[in-house]
Amino acid sequence: MQRLNHLALSEVVRVAETLASSLRRAFNNLDNDNDNASTYKLTLRARVAAKAEEKKLELLFLLWAEHHKKLSNFLRTKAEPPIYYMPAKPLVEDTAIVEQRKEQVFLEWKSARRAELSEFQKQIEEQHISNVEKELESFVLGSYVMKLPNVGSAGDVLEDDPVGRLKVFVYELPSKYNKKILQKDPRCLTHMFAAEIFMHRFLLSSPVRTLNPEEADWFYTPVYTTCDLTPNGLPLPFKSPRMMRSAIQLISTNWPYWNRTEGADHFFVVPHDFGACFHYQEEKAIERGILHLLKRATLVQTFGQRNHVCLKDGSITIPPYAPPQKMQAHLIPPDTPRSIFVYFRGLFYDVGNDPEGGYYARGARASVWENFKNNPLFDISTEHPITYYEDMQRAVFCLCPLGWAPWSPRLVEAVVFGCIPVVIADDIVLPFADAIPWEEIGVFVAEKDVPKLDGILTSIPTEVILRKQRLLANPSMKQAMLFPQPAQPGDAFHQILNGLARKLPHDEKAFLKPGERNLNWTAGPVGDLKAW
Repeated sequence: MQRLNHLALSEVVRVAETLASSLRRAFNNLDNDNDNASTYKLTLRARVAAKAEEKKLELLFLLWAEHHKKLSNFLRTKAEPPIYYMPAKPLVEDTAIVEQRKEQVFLEWKSARRAELSEFQKQIEEQHISNVEKELESFVLGSYVMKLPNVGSAGDVLEDDPVGRLKVFVYELPSKYNKKILQKDPRCLTHMFAAEIFMHRFLLSSPVRTLNPEEADWFYTPVYTTCDLTPNGLPLPFKSPRMMRSAIQLISTNWPYWNRTEGADHFFVVPHDFGACFHYQEEKAIERGILHLLKRATLVQTFGQRNHVCLKDGSITIPPYAPPQKMQAHLIPPDTPRSIFVYFRGLFYDVGNDPEGGYYARGARASVWENFKNNPLFDISTEHPITYYEDMQRAVFCLCPLGWAPWSPRLVEAVVFGCIPVVIADDIVLPFADAIPWEEIGVFVAEKDVPKLDGILTSIPTEVILRKQRLLANPSMKQAMLFPQPAQPGDAFHQILNGLARKLPHDEKAFLKPGERNLNWTAGPVGDLKAW
């Protein structure tokens, strides 16, 4: 149609130009010969012919215009054709679909961020800036031993096998010191002080055990000092000193090995709040001090604080007991998004034991509550939900503040569940500190800085958080914090044995001359001297 229109217009233009040319020639001739009478007839004839051609041209133009109108009338408008849009999605969406789409967007975002961080870390490695991280990772894998100045730390590296490095003789005590106490109250098997029970069971079947005391490097006295529980399940330490003194009197009377060193080659598990000071309140524990008969022995204890009278040099600091099977039952997929920034469940005030406040946790827990109870980044409460373990696996940071003592099972739970522990306990000595790189996997906040906690945590770079999470994901790290039954390589039992093996051989000064005595059997509070 467009081609026809083009041809018609060209023809009209050609004819018009021909007629116009003829008319110009005719009028020119008319002007030139106007005075010549002989040409008058020719001029008149030319005018008539011009008029006829003009009329013909006008008719031809009208015909062309009508033809063009019929063929291309639609081209005369500049309006665009109408466009109809169909909705891409319904106006009201199903909530599940919306949440699924949000989750998908989040996963895509997380994948992109991890890719960016991976590239960033690769660049750092290429520039040899990550030497510390490389050394740390090789250390965790057992090829490097980090020397930390912490007092009372134990172990070599996480994968060391203590078997063949030491022999342990287990004293066979009357059942009133262990088995009968447990039969009386089986709750002892599940509380956080249960390490003394499971350590005894482990040693009875361990390949490091020897039945010949003459070839033993260490002697173990199985006394369950934390199994006297209140109705609420809390251990009462008041009988513990008398019970321990009674057991030592028994072994020193029936075997010669205590007397030759006064306990320098003996170890005791004392998982009370303040170890062998045997009290749950720090002020009274300091007043009591460590049971005098244990001054030369090696103490395996959960309490650890530098420059404290309840932590003697050479002690081995261990994690509190947390039930491995129970935690295993609550594991969720490891790629579950960590949507909680800061998580804590527990007491902020202990009104029953500290009615005036300020003494419990040295005020640190109260400060957490007062400063961050309304902060949307902090999921904190005194309620202990059934999803407690699952919630920790969804959190980035887990608060581990001191309570009556600086340690708590939250540290174990945080490591096992890959939640970065935020330790709030000044001068704390952490479990197996020369085998576990606490500075690299945790965050340490001074008690006085608790009001700044939100700023401290939000200022940690993403790449630092990811590095801590990657180290926490190491199975060896988790295994070292647990007392599984049966025992497994690299677990807390083996880390304790590693700590004992490192102390060998014993110093010659540990062995006394015949008749030599250093310990005062009548030292300590009068109540401790009563028969048990």
